[in-house]
Amino acid sequence: MALASIDKLTFSYPGAAPALRDVSLRIEDGEALLLLGASGSGKSTLLRALAGLVPWFHGGRFEGRVQVAGRDTRRTRPAELAGTVASVFQDPEDQVVLGGVEAEVAFGLENVGAPPREIAARVRAALEAVGAAHLEGRRVTELSGGELQRVCLASALALEPLLLLLDEPTSQLDREGAEAFLEHALGNGAAVVLSEQRPATALRYADRVVFMERGRVLLDAPRDDAVEWLDEHRPAWTQQPSNSLLRAGKETVCRVERVSFAYGDGPLVLDGVSLELRCGEVVALTGPNGCGKTTLAKLAAGLLEPQAGSVERGGRAAFLLQDPGRYLVRERADEEVALGGDLAAARRTLADVGLVGCDARHPRDLSSGERERLALATVLVGDPGLLVLDEPTRGIDPERKRELAALLRAQAGARATLVVTHDAAFARAVADREVSLVPEPETVLA
Repeated sequence: MALASIDKLTFSYPGAAPALRDVSLRIEDGEALLLLGASGSGKSTLLRALAGLVPWFHGGRFEGRVQVAGRDTRRTRPAELAGTVASVFQDPEDQVVLGGVEAEVAFGLENVGAPPREIAARVRAALEAVGAAHLEGRRVTELSGGELQRVCLASALALEPLLLLLDEPTSQLDREGAEAFLEHALGNGAAVVLSEQRPATALRYADRVVFMERGRVLLDAPRDDAVEWLDEHRPAWTQQPSNSLLRAGKETVCRVERVSFAYGDGPLVLDGVSLELRCGEVVALTGPNGCGKTTLAKLAAGLLEPQAGSVERGGRAAFLLQDPGRYLVRERADEEVALGGDLAAARRTLADVGLVGCDARHPRDLSSGERERLALATVLVGDPGLLVLDEPTRGIDPERKRELAALLRAQAGARATLVVTHDAAFARAVADREVSLVPEPETVLA
């Protein structure tokens, strides 16, 4: 008997078209299943169905059947599946409930009734497994996006579930951190269903690949067969992009000179760091989680003031946060973008970012990847002289990444662009220069 089974599942959120259409799948004990598909294809909804969140939490119209460990999710509440099923969602900020790292990882164990004498050891082991042992004793509000993502992953692993559901769990992790986590998560004995938009690393660990499109399963095959199919039918998912549109930088738009910065009474996040951004170039800012990339980006954009050193900036700066979907406030997509311009410009910009036909849709009805592109439109519409993007490919599928790279390259001559990213393939596709916040020389991409 399969650990989990989905039989002819069709599901629609309230007032919306079906997000899943006649989906049937089997997941075996210990199997690693990689779930691929464009933004809005139904991947997250499928994971929610396996966790019982669909339909219990989200409501909507549910047809078909989902069983996990012999229990029908229509009759078993998500709380009853806790411990058997563990989930890590796309946005770690929405998953954290307590203020301290150790308390957060211990929270799930306490809720499933783990023996108190075991909890501390399991918390430490889970943090070590995801490379976050050094975060013990920290407050979650002090963590970077990638560090917070590691804590959420540790919380799930500490439960030692039979079925681990991961919705883009490496989106804010650097390459080394992503590889280390996947090696552990996909080899710890649990069955894993992993949704990813950066498939290159995950494919190495997957037993099977499911590719979704418009709510349907388009492909369900062993990994090697799936790679052949992707190469032929969806090459953006397996081929690495390259940058063939390098430009020479012109006048300096932003100069950061030997800046230092610390949050509150904490240690220095940046100490004597310099950066120059010139009109006509795209710069990728890279480095491990917690090294200060986002802090440097905020200093460049004027959202923070340095405690030492200086920042000189010419023209208007626009900054796109790591989780921009949290800050959408209007009822229609075009009205959201028009906050930074007029409606005509808003609709043109929506088309530029691949959201043709989404003008009248509610931002909360868009998929995570679509919300990321909507947020990008809100900063592009004002035509800034300095554009700063913090992890802009989070939640975006490979085809959309190529489109985003092409868009940023096409508009590069109008501004200086700084991209904070852990996505090495995207950095190669879009950037003229890569600046790493580690003691290594600057790299010019060619």
